Amino acid sequence: MSIISSKHQLTLPVEVMRAAGFAPGDDVQVVSPAPGRIEIVQTDALIAKYAGSMPGVYGPGYLKELRGEWE
Repeated sequence: MSIISSKHQLTLPVEVMRAAGFAPGDDVQVVSPAPGRIEIVQTDALIAKYAGSMPGVYGPGYLKELRGEWE
């Protein structure tokens, strides 16, 4: 059992974290899919899910040119 503190902080049981495959230092996203529910999603999982999912949006060489502006 966990209790939400007055600072809206929550300590999660280590068994739950291990079962979910989380480790210290993981990047996560916290969302509320419905009232009374919170989901913690590893950010890497989201990148793997969506990376490359929009082929053809940018013309050939566009992103390379855009990134060149950063230098």
